[in-house]
Amino acid sequence: MILRYRLLGIEQYVVDPEREYEKLAKNLNGSIIKIGPTSQTYINILDIRKESIEDEKGFLATKISRLIGFFNLIFGELNEEEKAILEEKIIQVYKIKKINFNDKSLYNKNKKFKSTKDMPILEDFYNILNDEKTKKFKIKLIPFIKGSLKFFNNYTNIELNKKLIIADVYELGEENMKFGMYLFVELFWDKIKINRKIKKAIYLDEIWRLIGVTSNKDVAKFIYKIFKTIRKYGGSSVAITQDISDLFSLDNGAYGKSILNNSSIKTFF
Repeated sequence: MILRYRLLGIEQYVVDPEREYEKLAKNLNGSIIKIGPTSQTYINILDIRKESIEDEKGFLATKISRLIGFFNLIFGELNEEEKAILEEKIIQVYKIKKINFNDKSLYNKNKKFKSTKDMPILEDFYNILNDEKTKKFKIKLIPFIKGSLKFFNNYTNIELNKKLIIADVYELGEENMKFGMYLFVELFWDKIKINRKIKKAIYLDEIWRLIGVTSNKDVAKFIYKIFKTIRKYGGSSVAITQDISDLFSLDNGAYGKSILNNSSIKTFF
């Protein structure tokens, strides 16, 4: 499918947890973007991009919902009170950078949309978690700021300018792979929405990591939304998993069933 779509000039984005698409990307003159301890490529999860706005929500409101999903992956299942506390802190960290719910705050004086250097990074968020209610969040963020996952604490330094882009998250290892996968899915989703007239496709290999029992409802909702709405952006989405039962392991399979229902072609081997 990737080979056929490449010949047709369709833009393609592949989330590759097991490093299975590297040779294909090289042969088709695609880009391989690696994220991990030895890579020099970085993506800032706190970036707000011009293309990110959805459903007539403001930029910051859209970003908050995505960040709650990401932090859910790090902190474990959050209750409503904890989500409210996190939201308050997210609003605060953007306020430091003079970004608020007024969409005009995302533009510089020269009316250009703010760049990654104008955004907060994870360390800025870490530094404002100073009260008793956020102490456990701060502890769980230590590996992302000072430890083995500190490559998440950087400004974005990549450009997506090829027809085929492979997101290699293999180096993250089994426990941390879902963080990198979510990071790339969010980045690719914004890229996909830039131009509705351009045909594109996104492939989510090992999708169970994002909609299965090791994930959470906020992340699964985001993935489901891609499958439900990508057609209106001129795109298609492909879910790949080895064990079909993995799709039904979160919330009685609500998200897996919804993704299957929104898929026009289902292939089983």
